[in-house]
Amino acid sequence: FVFVQALEVTGVVGRLAHLLAQGAAAAPLAAGPAVGALLGVATNLVNNLPAGLLAGAALQSAQVAEPVRAAALIGIDLGPNLSITGSLATLLWLAALRREGIEVGAGQFLRVGAWVMPPALAAALFVS
Repeated sequence: FVFVQALEVTGVVGRLAHLLAQGAAAAPLAAGPAVGALLGVATNLVNNLPAGLLAGAALQSAQVAEPVRAAALIGIDLGPNLSITGSLATLLWLAALRREGIEVGAGQFLRVGAWVMPPALAAALFVS
């Protein structure tokens, strides 16, 4: 929350909202899938909570259409399934598995995630 507030104060959220509004106006049909795919990747870089908070602030400021908002939610929800750092829930599940003696490494998770997440994300984005 502090991170997003700092980005709002420094104007980053406003700039992102401006770029988002421009992109949605220029290519309305492509805006949703593009935003969803971008957020799907971003969630693995910074985790889905800060990515979602930042996206939510930018989407609210940009006042984009509902399909773009829906695509953003899809990206934030499905994207973290690529890597173990994508969401806190994944880290908690991995800790629970380790307590039970089941070891799932980052490489193994990424290999499976690379096969599962991109097609699931693409299908969800293009169906919505």
